[in-house]
Amino acid sequence: MIIKHLLEPQRLRCIPPGFSWVDHRLVRRNYLLRAGPAAWTLYLFLVTVADAQGLSYYSDPALCRHLNLDTVALSAARQQLVQADVIAFKRPLYQVLSLPDELNLGAAPAAPRSGQVQSVAEILRRALEGGSQ
Repeated sequence: MIIKHLLEPQRLRCIPPGFSWVDHRLVRRNYLLRAGPAAWTLYLFLVTVADAQGLSYYSDPALCRHLNLDTVALSAARQQLVQADVIAFKRPLYQVLSLPDELNLGAAPAAPRSGQVQSVAEILRRALEGGSQ
């Protein structure tokens, strides 16, 4: 039997001001630009199945089956979410993290990988900020 414990107690998830477990700051603070569609699919699944503390422990084979991903895509999606600072992962536990109250200005969203669609506004914003494509 797996004994669950918080991976990051200081980031215990709570219901954000608004109306759901999915924090609207994901959109307002451009978190969605920090990871690809497969990563956000994984995130939504984890939000859906997590307990009140944001914890779950689905195995890789189960996640691949539920999300129609192969193991490489699942691993990449998980890594993107960890880098976006929205989940913690220490096998076998996932923890959906609360979003920080303050926007971390030092951590710019990851640039989309080649082949991903970018808006003209996003390309211009990055160019004006001196960032890479």
